[in-house]
Amino acid sequence: MARERDLLSTEIVNRGIESSGPNAGSLTFSVRVRRRLPDFLQSVNLKYVRLGYHYLINHAIYLATIPVLVLVFSAEVGSLSREELWRKLSVYFMSRPRSIYLVDFACYKPHDDLKVTKDQFIDMARRTGKFDEASLEFQKRILHSSGIGDETYIPKSIMAQENCATMKEGRAEASMVMFGALDELFEKTRIRPKDVGVLVVNCSIFNPTPSLSAMIINHYKMRGNILSYNLGGMGCSAGIIAMDLARDMLQANPNSYAVVVSTEMVGYNWYSGKDRSMLIPNCFFRMGCSAILMSNRRRDYTRSKYRLEHIVRTHKGADDRSFRCIYQEEDEEKHKGLKVSIDLVEIGGEALKANITTLGPLVLPFSEQLLFFATLAWGYLFGNNRHPYIPDYKLAFEHFCVHAASKTVLDELQRNLELSDENVEASRMALHRFGNTSSSSIWYELAYLEAKEKVRRGDRVWQLSFGSGFKCNSVVWKAMRRVKKPARNPWLDCLDRYPFQA
Repeated sequence: MARERDLLSTEIVNRGIESSGPNAGSLTFSVRVRRRLPDFLQSVNLKYVRLGYHYLINHAIYLATIPVLVLVFSAEVGSLSREELWRKLSVYFMSRPRSIYLVDFACYKPHDDLKVTKDQFIDMARRTGKFDEASLEFQKRILHSSGIGDETYIPKSIMAQENCATMKEGRAEASMVMFGALDELFEKTRIRPKDVGVLVVNCSIFNPTPSLSAMIINHYKMRGNILSYNLGGMGCSAGIIAMDLARDMLQANPNSYAVVVSTEMVGYNWYSGKDRSMLIPNCFFRMGCSAILMSNRRRDYTRSKYRLEHIVRTHKGADDRSFRCIYQEEDEEKHKGLKVSIDLVEIGGEALKANITTLGPLVLPFSEQLLFFATLAWGYLFGNNRHPYIPDYKLAFEHFCVHAASKTVLDELQRNLELSDENVEASRMALHRFGNTSSSSIWYELAYLEAKEKVRRGDRVWQLSFGSGFKCNSVVWKAMRRVKKPARNPWLDCLDRYPFQA
């Protein structure tokens, strides 16, 4: 009744002076009741208006082009003989790219005795005697504003008083994280190490001889004709580069499995000097490793989790400022470390812009591309480019796995891409729980989404990473099925505490 009354409006109408009757000579009035139209601006959610626009534009293109394509195709087929038609179909199916599947992946979770809180980290660093008070205070400030929690992992060797950047310590840490991740992967997928035809390992800092890929082949006694590759010095975005290489190998070798191992050796990269720009990596990088199994076998269609859609790589190394943005060198006292430029966020933003400019046409709906180019043309014609239209990537992806480099980087990415807190939840939680695990961080983020059972059939996942060089790389996956909570997952023992409210 209340809602009905809200839609009614009343109006008092002056009917003039009564000319006859008992009320002759007096003013008379009447009340007119009208039904008021609803306030469409308030009752219609503008979000659905925008979605309706995208739906109309996208489907209008299909409705307009499909009849033309059917006519052209019919005319082409009608002009061919049966033999020519079969030959063309055979060539098409033999030359089309193979579908690449992600069967499953694993993220290494170190033992609890390697956990360290932020305060313990500073206390242990003080006890090594390698840092003065100014350096300790600087690291303490960085840690407490980093977004990193109190359950990350570091190798015990870095807190020893002797030099930890030795080949022996590097190999010990590599064996721990790589074999831990691979053991879990082989157990999950139930494939034998001898079934792997392609092996790609990426680790930026630690590159021994024999290589890390050779260490894996030796440990698991893999077959002699395996195609193995070891990528070094390529930074935190090397995991996507390794996947790109594995994809190319699978396209060239039918009926094969490829394993990609992404990691970084924290101990071997430890810096014990006083240069503040080189102390920053000490505060962020933590132990971690991921191992993923990719396949081009059609029989793996039903059991795979994701299908590879796109890989887009951007390299800004031609620019000197970008090239030296993250630079390994010695300080004045000959201590080796990674020097991080104060321009990192700005340079990263430029690389991101170049990457998504290429990625956008591949993933964005046509309606969103139309809006972008319309505003671009308007700004070009009328000189108003101060507020360019930023495409809504939430229309292209359901899930975002952005490299968890630091809280500052995530804040800037969220602002520039206009992402919601939910969109960057996996990245922030991975940074808090595991720290910056370099190239494997995007897999700890996807593991978080799977543990929360957020991935549904048909969902699109965008993994985005940055690295020295300077590089920005993207990979897009499409979920083949609804992903239930895995039996093995690095988040299972702490999932009830996340999402963490800072």
